[in-house]
Amino acid sequence: MSEVPRTHPRYASLMTREKLVEGVGRGITGLNGLIAQGRGEALDYLIGEVTTAPAMEAERAAAAMLLLAEGPVLSVNGNAAALVPKEMVALANKIGAPLEVNIFYRTEERVKKIADLLRGLGAGTVYGDEPDAQIPGLDHARAKAARGGIYDADVVFVPLEDGDRCEALVKMGKRVITVDLNPLSRTARTSTVTIVDNVVRALPNLISLVDEMAGQDEAELRRLLEGYDNRAVLRRSVEEMISHLTHQFSALDG
Repeated sequence: MSEVPRTHPRYASLMTREKLVEGVGRGITGLNGLIAQGRGEALDYLIGEVTTAPAMEAERAAAAMLLLAEGPVLSVNGNAAALVPKEMVALANKIGAPLEVNIFYRTEERVKKIADLLRGLGAGTVYGDEPDAQIPGLDHARAKAARGGIYDADVVFVPLEDGDRCEALVKMGKRVITVDLNPLSRTARTSTVTIVDNVVRALPNLISLVDEMAGQDEAELRRLLEGYDNRAVLRRSVEEMISHLTHQFSALDG
């Protein structure tokens, strides 16, 4: 990685970029992932690069859903593998869930590298390098899935934007949790729970919430989920963006 001084005002953002560039060099992240990161970073500016109140509400609902799930699976793509691999493994281990590598620009070499990375970080079960099922309604590589993994899961956690597969999974009857900085995307509007937050903040938050909520009564977790309204959370996420921009323009006038 390049030397980025901690005193730099954009240190966190620059380090995120460096991790993705390193991921490309290691054959984990595709070049297209850099474009996706740039789009996400622009949207992160709009919420002030913080975890907003609606994002935290979604993260709490996501933690409850993962704890209640009978067969949760965490999906990992190239960007997630570069940015939050340790956190993905930690979350999977805490809830006893397998991980499954699923990437759009699929090569078997890249899938294997991501799977090996996760296993090297202590993951228990990692699927994806030997898919034996197809997600109905998809005509590209992301249709590949594993029995015992995403194909049989009741809850799928997708840490980064994935519109058509999200729709297909919901049509299969699965509940889908996504992290997507665009509250207007197809992913955001289709998911059961949408976390409008940066994945580098969302994963540590989820890990902490799972720890905090693990001892709660199952009925209490179900009540939390029953009171969750994803459309309302998305609406409030847009309002957060508007409020932040209004404040920034007011500061310019002042």
